[in-house]
Amino acid sequence: MTSDNPLNDRLDDDDYPAYTMGRAAEMLGTTPAFLRAIGEARLITPLRSEGGHRRYSRYQLRIAARARELVDKGTPIEAACRIVILEDQLEDAQRINAEYRRAASESAGSAGTGSA
Repeated sequence: MTSDNPLNDRLDDDDYPAYTMGRAAEMLGTTPAFLRAIGEARLITPLRSEGGHRRYSRYQLRIAARARELVDKGTPIEAACRIVILEDQLEDAQRINAEYRRAASESAGSAGTGSA
């Protein structure tokens, strides 16, 4: 297969909804009811197949796995979902902050290279 094959793009895409509810539950070691519950808590929103079946991406499975860790430690599901959402938001904010710092550093470095 070549790199311009659409199948390769989907296989490498963390957001591609490749997993059925049953397969996702099996991979996570949980039940479909758990996946429905975190969907109702709006932690993840699975895409739907043409037949209306829920489909999950690898990214959504990682999020669900983190929620399951918290629930397994005794955290109520609604609280676990909120914690995971906040962790995800914090990670995004830290990534953006690092990008701004890197850009500012590069800008300051290029400003100091001019002739006097």
